[in-house]
Order: sequence, then structure tokens, then C-alpha cells
Amino acid sequence: MRFCRCSSPAPRFQAVTPGEKIRETSVLTSLVQPGAREKARQMVSGSSNDRFVVSRRRTGFGDCLWSLAAAWRFAKQTGRTLAIDWRGSCYLDEPFTNAFPVFFEPVEDIGGVRVICDDDINTRSFPGPFFPTWWNKPSFDCIYRPDEQIFRERDQLDQLFQSQRDSDANTVVCDACLMWRCDQEAEREIFRSIKPRPEIQARIDAIYREHFEPYSVIGIHVRHGNGEDIMGHAPYWADTERALRQIYNAIDEARSLSHAKPVRAFLCTDSALVLEQVSVKFPDVFAIPKQFQAPQAGPLHHPALGAEGGFSALTEMYLLARCDTVIRFPPTSAFTRYARLFAPRVIEFDLNDPGRLILIEDNSQALMAS
Repeated sequence: MRFCRCSSPAPRFQAVTPGEKIRETSVLTSLVQPGAREKARQMVSGSSNDRFVVSRRRTGFGDCLWSLAAAWRFAKQTGRTLAIDWRGSCYLDEPFTNAFPVFFEPVEDIGGVRVICDDDINTRSFPGPFFPTWWNKPSFDCIYRPDEQIFRERDQLDQLFQSQRDSDANTVVCDACLMWRCDQEAEREIFRSIKPRPEIQARIDAIYREHFEPYSVIGIHVRHGNGEDIMGHAPYWADTERALRQIYNAIDEARSLSHAKPVRAFLCTDSALVLEQVSVKFPDVFAIPKQFQAPQAGPLHHPALGAEGGFSALTEMYLLARCDTVIRFPPTSAFTRYARLFAPRVIEFDLNDPGRLILIEDNSQALMAS
């Protein structure tokens, strides 16, 4: 196999997860409870000098954690308290439940930043003025935010973060996809600092001991969409047959690399069709049993699947990061960002030339000619 050096950095994808506008109406989006504007001037801690960054996401865990890392980085730089508000999560059918403590252990501090992440977020009031300015509107007017407004806020937050300056606002609201808005160390700090709840971690550890520990595992993540508007991922699925051939080729290439133990392949996907097709081509591929949605019915991160859908997602996300080699198709999916940062070897696809695979090993990149 021949490798040629690749010095160009990974593309800086700018995406907002589809469906945010639909989920927007499922929770009270005002950060100040109706009738509590005056009380909001007093901080949760009792000090009028405290300031906050609120990380609000309702999307898949990859987006949630990556956006949280960007919010944490800004809180760290500006000496603010970080509030994690994941109400209206796509993994729960309870719109006023903060999803963070449902899936992760409570945390009070991340890298010296004070954290609020409990379910009491419903009763907390944060002080104005707010940034972006949309959040200074009366509570009722904040309930519906069109996609255009979400994109606008993403860009405003991006500009604020890049300026390396603080905002005059007492509360900065991060309620947009903030992938690529922080450095990798911020992402690693988040993944090191927050832990899945013990029952989820026990599931991860049990599967690892039985199916991973004796092998060199190739983790394969295939983000299909299953009928969802996958936006930035769409170019990878412009031709389904070609996409599947690319995935097969990547698995063959991964198997041909050197491995310390017998090789085993582990598949994670949101599509029962993909699971079926890959399993036919590679009968020894294994997958964790889980509930799929009907064909073309949408993604796995859906409230109809309940919290178990979130438990399954975290199990796969954390196991992928413990694989020896990880294949990301497409690499625009934030779900494999954890694995991208911690797995020893990663294989990605070149969007500009899908016939080439990018091998990332020991912090270097090379192109694998196909």
C-alpha cells in the first residue's frame, strides 16, 4: 500500500443539525421565567457580579458535546459559569427534562469552570442583558426561532469566540451548532471530564470485555440518515451503490493494516439497510442489538425511541473511541468526533476525491490510493 503526504487541514464544516426548528417549540426557550425579570438580576449564587454561558442543545450527542466544548472554552476564557441546558432533547419525550443528568454523571467543575447541569434548570433565572440580542425579547416572543435566526446566532457566536474578547452581556446563550468553534484541547477536556452514568458505563465495559479486549477492533461508523435531511452529509450518499463500495473498500484497507491481535470489525449505523448490506459483504462484522426506525423514517436520535435510544447511542460512541482503528463515513458526522480525537488510527474519506481514503495515525495524515 502506498501513502503520500497530505498537508491540507481537515475541512471546516459549518452545519446546523436539521430539525432544530421543529424541536424549538417543545420547550420554553426564554432563559428567564415569565414574570421573573426583576428577580433575574440576582444571580443563582446570590452575587450580582456572576456571569453565565448557557449551552443549549437538543440534537445528537456528537453535536451536543462538541458545542458544549465551544461554550466551555468561552466560559473558561471569560471567567463565567457554564450552564448545560439540554431540555427538549431528541433522546427524550419529556420536553422539560434536562437530558444531561439523564445520561451523564453530575459535574460541578470542568477545568476550573463552575458548572450547572442539574434538572433544576427549569427554575433557574439568568440575568440580562443577553447575547445574542434575540434573547432579550419577552419570553413569549422567544418561543419560536426560525432557522435563519439560528444560523445568524451561530455566526454571531463564532465572531465573538474568534475575537478573543468578552461580551458585555451577563448571559451568553449558545443555542446553535458550534462544531469547529474551539480547539481540540477544549474537546478533549470535555470528553475527559464528563462521564456516562454508571449504568451506561457498566454496559460499555461489559461489551468491551467480551467483544473488544481479545481483538484488534476496526470500528465502522456509517451515518446514513434513513430518510432524514442530512444536509452536509448528503454528498457522500449521492450514489448509494458507490457509497457502499467506498465503505467496503475502507474495511478491506483497514484489515490490510498491521494489527497486534486477531482482527474483528464492529459496525455502528442508523440504518437497518446498511447493517444488512455490510453484513452480507462481511459476515464476521458484529453490531450491538438495538431498535431501528422503519426504513426512511428518520434518525435514531428521536424521542419516540425514549431514553434507551440515548443509552444505545452513548454505548456505541464510547466503544468506537476504544477501537484500534475507526472508519468514519462520513467524517462530517459529529457522532465520531470522540473517536476521531482518541482512537489510535482513523480512516476518513476525502470529500473532494471520494476514491481516496485519508489515514490519520500518530497525528499525521496520509492519503491511501484506491
